[in-house]
Amino acid sequence: MDKERTILLVDDEETTLRGLTKSLEVWADGRYMIRSAASAQEAIQTAQQEKVHVIVTDICMPEMTGLELIEEIQRLGQKPVSLILSGHSEFEFAQTAIRLGVLNYLVKPVQKKKLIQSVEEALEKEFSEERAGIMQKAADHSLTGLEQDQKQMTSPVQVGRDYIDSHMDRQMTIREVAEHVHLNPSYFSVIFKEQTGLTFSEYVTRKRLQKAKHLLLTTSMPVADIAESAGYQTAKYFNKIFKEYEGVTPGKFRKHHN
Repeated sequence: MDKERTILLVDDEETTLRGLTKSLEVWADGRYMIRSAASAQEAIQTAQQEKVHVIVTDICMPEMTGLELIEEIQRLGQKPVSLILSGHSEFEFAQTAIRLGVLNYLVKPVQKKKLIQSVEEALEKEFSEERAGIMQKAADHSLTGLEQDQKQMTSPVQVGRDYIDSHMDRQMTIREVAEHVHLNPSYFSVIFKEQTGLTFSEYVTRKRLQKAKHLLLTTSMPVADIAESAGYQTAKYFNKIFKEYEGVTPGKFRKHHN
Protein backbone atom coordinates (compact mmCIF):
# COMPACT_ATOMS: atom_id res chain seq x y z
CA MET A 1 0.00 0.00 0.00
CA ASP A 2 1.31 3.45 -0.86
CA LYS A 3 0.65 7.13 -1.34
CA GLU A 4 -1.14 6.46 -4.62
CA ARG A 5 -4.14 5.27 -2.60
CA THR A 6 -6.76 7.93 -2.01
CA ILE A 7 -9.15 8.18 0.94
CA LEU A 8 -12.11 10.48 0.29
CA LEU A 9 -13.99 12.02 3.26
CA VAL A 10 -17.47 13.44 2.62
CA ASP A 11 -19.58 15.40 5.12
CA ASP A 12 -21.66 18.55 4.81
CA GLU A 13 -20.92 19.49 8.44
CA GLU A 14 -17.83 21.66 8.27
CA THR A 15 -16.62 20.95 11.81
CA THR A 16 -17.02 17.20 11.43
CA LEU A 17 -15.26 17.17 8.07
CA ARG A 18 -12.37 19.23 9.39
CA GLY A 19 -11.98 16.89 12.38
CA LEU A 20 -12.08 13.74 10.26
CA THR A 21 -9.56 15.18 7.81
CA LYS A 22 -7.12 16.24 10.52
CA SER A 23 -7.32 12.87 12.29
CA LEU A 24 -6.61 10.90 9.14
CA GLU A 25 -3.89 13.24 7.87
CA VAL A 26 -2.00 12.83 11.15
CA TRP A 27 -2.51 9.05 11.06
CA ALA A 28 -1.59 8.74 7.35
CA ASP A 29 1.60 10.77 7.80
CA GLY A 30 1.96 11.14 4.02
CA ARG A 31 1.38 7.43 3.26
CA TYR A 32 -1.99 8.08 1.59
CA MET A 33 -3.75 10.95 -0.16
CA ILE A 34 -6.50 12.33 2.07
CA ARG A 35 -9.20 14.20 0.12
CA SER A 36 -12.21 15.96 1.62
CA ALA A 37 -15.51 17.07 0.10
CA ALA A 38 -18.20 19.23 1.73
CA SER A 39 -20.95 17.91 -0.57
CA ALA A 40 -21.90 14.90 -2.63
CA GLN A 41 -21.37 16.85 -5.84
CA GLU A 42 -17.86 17.83 -4.79
CA ALA A 43 -17.15 14.18 -4.00
CA ILE A 44 -18.38 13.12 -7.45
CA GLN A 45 -16.10 15.69 -9.07
CA THR A 46 -13.16 14.26 -7.14
CA ALA A 47 -14.07 10.72 -8.28
CA GLN A 48 -14.26 11.95 -11.89
CA GLN A 49 -10.72 13.30 -11.65
CA GLU A 50 -8.92 10.54 -9.76
CA LYS A 51 -9.28 7.00 -8.48
CA VAL A 52 -10.82 6.73 -5.02
CA HIS A 53 -9.81 3.66 -3.03
CA VAL A 54 -11.74 4.27 0.21
CA ILE A 55 -14.68 6.60 0.80
CA VAL A 56 -15.95 7.67 4.23
CA THR A 57 -19.26 9.49 3.79
CA ASP A 58 -22.04 10.94 5.91
CA ILE A 59 -25.33 9.25 5.12
CA CYS A 60 -27.62 12.30 5.40
CA MET A 61 -26.69 15.20 3.11
CA PRO A 62 -28.84 17.80 1.30
CA GLU A 63 -28.22 16.78 -2.33
CA MET A 64 -28.29 13.00 -1.94
CA THR A 65 -27.70 10.37 0.72
CA GLY A 66 -24.30 8.84 1.27
CA LEU A 67 -25.60 5.59 -0.21
CA GLU A 68 -26.79 7.40 -3.34
CA LEU A 69 -23.35 8.99 -3.56
CA ILE A 70 -21.66 5.59 -3.36
CA GLU A 71 -24.00 4.31 -6.08
CA GLU A 72 -23.17 7.32 -8.28
CA ILE A 73 -19.43 6.77 -7.85
CA GLN A 74 -19.90 3.11 -8.75
CA ARG A 75 -21.64 4.22 -11.95
CA LEU A 76 -18.43 6.06 -12.82
CA GLY A 77 -16.72 2.68 -12.88
CA GLN A 78 -15.09 3.02 -9.48
CA LYS A 79 -15.53 0.57 -6.63
CA PRO A 80 -14.05 2.13 -3.51
CA VAL A 81 -14.40 0.35 -0.19
CA SER A 82 -17.09 2.34 1.61
CA LEU A 83 -17.66 3.44 5.21
CA ILE A 84 -20.86 5.20 6.29
CA LEU A 85 -21.16 7.92 8.97
CA SER A 86 -24.43 8.74 10.69
CA GLY A 87 -25.75 10.72 13.63
CA HIS A 88 -27.76 7.68 14.71
CA SER A 89 -28.42 4.09 13.67
CA GLU A 90 -30.62 4.26 10.57
CA PHE A 91 -31.60 0.65 10.01
CA GLU A 92 -33.82 1.44 7.02
CA PHE A 93 -30.61 1.97 5.04
CA ALA A 94 -29.12 -1.39 6.05
CA GLN A 95 -30.27 -3.46 3.04
CA THR A 96 -29.09 -0.85 0.54
CA ALA A 97 -25.77 -0.58 2.37
CA ILE A 98 -25.29 -4.35 2.14
CA ARG A 99 -26.16 -4.34 -1.57
CA LEU A 100 -23.59 -1.62 -2.23
CA GLY A 101 -20.92 -3.47 -0.26
CA VAL A 102 -20.54 -0.93 2.56
CA LEU A 103 -17.86 -2.28 4.90
CA ASN A 104 -18.81 -0.54 8.13
CA TYR A 105 -21.42 1.79 9.65
CA LEU A 106 -19.97 4.35 12.05
CA VAL A 107 -22.23 6.27 14.45
CA LYS A 108 -21.27 9.89 15.16
CA PRO A 109 -19.43 11.18 17.05
CA VAL A 110 -16.85 8.72 15.82
CA GLN A 111 -13.96 8.00 18.15
CA LYS A 112 -10.61 8.58 16.47
CA LYS A 113 -9.45 5.05 17.30
CA LYS A 114 -12.59 3.52 15.75
CA LEU A 115 -12.26 5.71 12.65
CA ILE A 116 -8.62 4.75 12.08
CA GLN A 117 -9.31 1.05 12.71
CA SER A 118 -12.17 1.08 10.20
CA VAL A 119 -10.08 2.90 7.56
CA GLU A 120 -7.22 0.44 8.04
CA GLU A 121 -9.65 -2.46 7.55
CA ALA A 122 -11.03 -0.75 4.44
CA LEU A 123 -7.52 -0.33 2.98
CA GLU A 124 -6.71 -3.98 3.65
CA LYS A 125 -9.93 -5.04 1.90
CA GLU A 126 -9.25 -2.72 -1.05
CA PHE A 127 -5.70 -4.05 -1.36
CA SER A 128 -6.94 -7.65 -1.31
CA GLU A 129 -9.62 -6.92 -3.91
CA GLU A 130 -7.12 -5.14 -6.14
CA ARG A 131 -4.70 -8.06 -5.91
CA ALA A 132 -7.49 -10.51 -6.73
CA GLY A 133 -8.39 -8.36 -9.74
CA ILE A 134 -4.79 -8.34 -10.92
CA MET A 135 -4.54 -12.11 -10.57
CA GLN A 136 -7.72 -12.50 -12.61
CA LYS A 137 -6.42 -10.23 -15.39
CA ALA A 138 -3.12 -12.12 -15.51
CA ALA A 139 -4.70 -15.57 -15.32
CA ASP A 140 -4.65 -17.93 -18.27
CA HIS A 141 -7.89 -19.93 -18.21
CA SER A 142 -6.20 -22.93 -19.78
CA LEU A 143 -3.81 -23.01 -16.83
CA THR A 144 -6.51 -22.27 -14.26
CA GLY A 145 -8.33 -25.41 -15.32
CA LEU A 146 -5.15 -27.42 -14.83
CA GLU A 147 -4.82 -26.23 -11.23
CA GLN A 148 -8.32 -27.53 -10.54
CA ASP A 149 -7.65 -30.88 -12.27
CA GLN A 150 -4.15 -31.54 -10.92
CA LYS A 151 -5.36 -34.41 -8.69
CA GLN A 152 -5.99 -36.39 -11.88
CA MET A 153 -2.36 -36.07 -12.97
CA THR A 154 0.20 -38.78 -12.42
CA SER A 155 3.26 -38.01 -10.34
CA PRO A 156 5.73 -37.56 -13.26
CA VAL A 157 3.52 -34.94 -14.93
CA GLN A 158 2.94 -33.06 -11.68
CA VAL A 159 6.63 -33.15 -10.78
CA GLY A 160 7.47 -32.03 -14.31
CA ARG A 161 5.07 -29.10 -14.04
CA ASP A 162 6.58 -28.09 -10.71
CA TYR A 163 10.05 -28.18 -12.27
CA ILE A 164 8.92 -26.05 -15.21
CA ASP A 165 7.22 -23.54 -12.91
CA SER A 166 10.34 -23.08 -10.80
CA HIS A 167 12.64 -22.51 -13.80
CA MET A 168 10.61 -19.94 -15.73
CA ASP A 169 13.46 -17.44 -15.86
CA ARG A 170 15.60 -19.50 -18.24
CA GLN A 171 15.44 -21.66 -21.33
CA MET A 172 14.56 -25.33 -20.85
CA THR A 173 13.88 -28.31 -23.06
CA ILE A 174 11.50 -31.21 -22.78
CA ARG A 175 14.54 -33.52 -22.57
CA GLU A 176 15.74 -31.68 -19.46
CA VAL A 177 12.34 -31.97 -17.76
CA ALA A 178 11.92 -35.61 -18.80
CA GLU A 179 15.33 -36.45 -17.34
CA HIS A 180 14.29 -34.74 -14.11
CA VAL A 181 11.32 -37.13 -13.79
CA HIS A 182 13.35 -40.11 -15.10
CA LEU A 183 11.31 -40.69 -18.25
CA ASN A 184 12.01 -40.94 -21.96
CA PRO A 185 11.34 -37.49 -23.58
CA SER A 186 8.96 -38.94 -26.16
CA TYR A 187 6.91 -40.80 -23.55
CA PHE A 188 6.86 -37.79 -21.22
CA SER A 189 5.66 -35.61 -24.10
CA VAL A 190 2.75 -37.98 -24.77
CA ILE A 191 1.53 -38.28 -21.18
CA PHE A 192 2.04 -34.54 -20.58
CA LYS A 193 -0.30 -33.72 -23.48
CA GLU A 194 -2.81 -36.41 -22.43
CA GLN A 195 -3.08 -35.12 -18.87
CA THR A 196 -2.81 -31.35 -19.38
CA GLY A 197 -4.40 -30.93 -22.80
CA LEU A 198 -1.41 -28.80 -23.77
CA THR A 199 1.84 -29.62 -25.50
CA PHE A 200 5.01 -29.05 -23.49
CA SER A 201 5.93 -25.96 -25.53
CA GLU A 202 2.43 -24.43 -25.25
CA TYR A 203 2.36 -25.00 -21.50
CA VAL A 204 5.74 -23.33 -21.08
CA THR A 205 4.69 -20.39 -23.28
CA ARG A 206 1.46 -19.86 -21.35
CA LYS A 207 3.27 -20.00 -18.01
CA ARG A 208 5.87 -17.50 -19.22
CA LEU A 209 3.18 -15.12 -20.44
CA GLN A 210 1.19 -15.44 -17.23
CA LYS A 211 4.28 -14.49 -15.25
CA ALA A 212 4.95 -11.60 -17.63
CA LYS A 213 1.37 -10.29 -17.31
CA HIS A 214 1.63 -10.37 -13.54
CA LEU A 215 4.87 -8.35 -13.65
CA LEU A 216 3.37 -5.89 -16.13
CA LEU A 217 0.45 -5.26 -13.78
CA THR A 218 2.28 -5.20 -10.45
CA THR A 219 5.64 -3.59 -11.22
CA SER A 220 7.13 -0.73 -13.21
CA MET A 221 9.87 -2.99 -14.63
CA PRO A 222 10.83 -2.20 -18.25
CA VAL A 223 9.38 -4.63 -20.79
CA ALA A 224 12.89 -5.87 -21.66
CA ASP A 225 13.53 -6.83 -18.03
CA ILE A 226 10.17 -8.56 -17.80
CA ALA A 227 10.97 -10.51 -20.96
CA GLU A 228 14.20 -11.71 -19.36
CA SER A 229 12.46 -12.61 -16.07
CA ALA A 230 9.90 -14.64 -18.01
CA GLY A 231 12.65 -16.60 -19.75
CA TYR A 232 12.79 -14.86 -23.14
CA GLN A 233 16.19 -14.21 -24.63
CA THR A 234 15.10 -11.08 -26.53
CA ALA A 235 12.41 -8.47 -25.93
CA LYS A 236 11.57 -8.56 -29.64
CA TYR A 237 10.62 -12.24 -29.55
CA PHE A 238 8.74 -11.72 -26.27
CA ASN A 239 6.71 -8.89 -27.86
CA LYS A 240 5.89 -11.10 -30.84
CA ILE A 241 4.67 -14.05 -28.74
CA PHE A 242 2.79 -11.80 -26.31
CA LYS A 243 0.86 -10.13 -29.13
CA GLU A 244 0.04 -13.50 -30.72
CA TYR A 245 -1.61 -14.68 -27.49
CA GLU A 246 -3.02 -11.44 -26.05
CA GLY A 247 -3.77 -9.47 -29.21
CA VAL A 248 -1.82 -6.42 -27.99
CA THR A 249 1.78 -5.58 -27.18
CA PRO A 250 3.01 -5.82 -23.55
CA GLY A 251 3.12 -2.02 -23.34
CA LYS A 252 -0.49 -1.64 -24.48
CA PHE A 253 -1.59 -4.42 -22.13
CA ARG A 254 -0.02 -2.61 -19.18
CA LYS A 255 -1.48 0.76 -20.19
CA HIS A 256 -4.99 -0.64 -20.72
CA HIS A 257 -5.19 -2.48 -17.38
CA ASN A 258 -3.56 0.23 -15.31
